[in-house]
Amino acid sequence: MEQPTNRVFSGVQPTGNLHLGNYLGAIRNFVGLQETHECIYCVVDMHAITAWQDPKELAHNTREVAAAYIAAGVDADKQVIFNQSKVSAHAELTWILNCVARIGWLNRMTQFKEKAGKNRENASVGLYDYPVLMAADILAYRATHVPVGDDQKQHLELARDIAQKFNNDFAEFGGEDFFPQPEPLIMGAATRVMSLRDGSKKMSKSDPSDMSRITLTDTADDIAKKIRKARTDPEPLPSELDGLKDRPEADNLVGIYAALADVTKEAVLQEHGGSQFSSFKPALADLANEKLSPITGEMARLMEDTTYIGSVLQKGSQRASAIAQPVVARVKEIVGFI
Repeated sequence: MEQPTNRVFSGVQPTGNLHLGNYLGAIRNFVGLQETHECIYCVVDMHAITAWQDPKELAHNTREVAAAYIAAGVDADKQVIFNQSKVSAHAELTWILNCVARIGWLNRMTQFKEKAGKNRENASVGLYDYPVLMAADILAYRATHVPVGDDQKQHLELARDIAQKFNNDFAEFGGEDFFPQPEPLIMGAATRVMSLRDGSKKMSKSDPSDMSRITLTDTADDIAKKIRKARTDPEPLPSELDGLKDRPEADNLVGIYAALADVTKEAVLQEHGGSQFSSFKPALADLANEKLSPITGEMARLMEDTTYIGSVLQKGSQRASAIAQPVVARVKEIVGFI
């Protein structure tokens, strides 16, 4: 089976409130990668149900993530856009990889500890096993590269460990070097966008305060208001990068500006160093609306055409299955299923 050399796999959970962090940390990068890689972009609805989802909202959110991919500039004709649950290879491969992965590996996953918190005993098995499904997502396509944020690097390392152990365990049965070691792609100046209300916390869909995030469905007035009310400190912006140390809110807003403008933080400070936030925030709001308004408008148009979004997901799932099913079939042969 021929191994691809530049195949990217990535996905976004359809859990509502797609926000600026999702765009800058993931979706915008998807657009650039399609110029240099074969790209498979998934709406990971199976991951979403590790916490209970309202079924109607899940269906709506699945379409919305697909619409966001397309509105941001992913070419649905050239790249594969699909939702995870339509391709059975993900679930099938997860079980086999569950029997390769070790309990100790999963026990070290910090994200489960953070999400489960003190209520660990009541967390779903799916939340605990989420990283193995993520490994199956990647390995079902024998992807070579995965764009990840800092919070997902540990999961990608697990995927690499699982791939290596499978190859070793089944080396004499045709498994040697079967799965590649997927490489991380860390991209952009703001791969980790923080809350507008607390610069020490990541911007999140689940934050109870809507003012903590800019969503991809916000109006221009919403965006301007949220940036105007974003938490800051009383000092003006520094002229040097070192001046952002111990100023998480200032660092976050400068990072957002840099990412939206596609420049470095140093360049932002050269232009705005010495400015008060009362003048910097309007400039940031104008830039955010310039970049996001076309996407917001196109998403709204696409969401009204559910037939089109449905056809994109259906065609994408067929193309994804054509890649993944032969991989899973070969895995079954290697492990001895008849």
